[in-house]
Amino acid sequence: MTEQHAPRHDWTLAEIKEIHGLPLTELLLRAQTVHRENHPPDQVQLCTLLSVKTGGCREDCSYCSQSSKYDTDVQPERLLSVEEVLGTARRAREAGSTRFCMGAAWRDVKDGPAFDRVLDMVRGVRELGLEACATLGMLDDGQAHALAEAGLTAYNHNLDTSREYYGEVITTRTYDERLQTITRVVKAGISVCCGGILGMGESLDDRCELIRTLATLDPHPGSVPINALVPIEGTPLADVPKLDSLDLVRAIATARIVMPKTQVRLSAGRAELTREAQILCFMAGASSIFYGDKLLTTGNPDVLADRQLLEDAGMKPMQPYASPDPTVQATKSRGPVATKGAVSLAARAIVPAE
Repeated sequence: MTEQHAPRHDWTLAEIKEIHGLPLTELLLRAQTVHRENHPPDQVQLCTLLSVKTGGCREDCSYCSQSSKYDTDVQPERLLSVEEVLGTARRAREAGSTRFCMGAAWRDVKDGPAFDRVLDMVRGVRELGLEACATLGMLDDGQAHALAEAGLTAYNHNLDTSREYYGEVITTRTYDERLQTITRVVKAGISVCCGGILGMGESLDDRCELIRTLATLDPHPGSVPINALVPIEGTPLADVPKLDSLDLVRAIATARIVMPKTQVRLSAGRAELTREAQILCFMAGASSIFYGDKLLTTGNPDVLADRQLLEDAGMKPMQPYASPDPTVQATKSRGPVATKGAVSLAARAIVPAE
């Protein structure tokens, strides 16, 4: 079968499974070919993720340490101040990140002082010359437009898994509710960041159906995080067997082929991968990573290790707004103007570790 490298939105499950099941060397060759047609082969987008409101979530996501339904080590915390968030954003910028994502453990956004504070966080991050991303749960149309006006670049709202398997993982929010929020984000002119989690006990068909669902969204998500489950003690998925790293590679390569212009992000679970497995993910078409010491409430490879990894692989950080997603480009001129010199700081090259 010959892939069409221009974006398609009519993929079938059979086509996705055929691609996913190719011999690994053939799959990697096809994915790398598509990647090079649409992305600089030696650049990686560096994103930093901060939990601005941790714990106490009413959702029952079976993988999540922040759910109030489970007895985990994560305790509810207050919403951070704007000053605290911007201090972390500045440090992320100094370390080389160009996108800063703020996550709040909410089922849905409530209008009021807390949301107003998040809007101020978004404005502040944009003034630092960074792309601003948020993940806050479900949105209504007014909230999506308020985030757009504040200058939000991207909104993360994952589907997590296939529609068929979804009820085995989450019961407090429907699949259609997730898709409705994605639709509102698109209408507001914000780039969609939407992916899923592998290794939750789902079948191969579920993994391929997740990718098919993402690839039939129109437009395709600007970025697709591919996460490997990080088992958390106290959650229902604490004892699920570890995901094989080659399963992650196959999912990334398949996503790259069917969503050619999307930033495919190697996300949660990267701390469990060897350096060689991470480089294999880059060869499969991953063009973005979460960068920093922490991913919401779980660990992430530290900055120095990542700098060395990228240097050894001959890769360099992507500059702000270098994504081929036209929605990302459009957000550059919307919202607060970056302070003088901020963009050049955000675009600085990573200094190799001593």
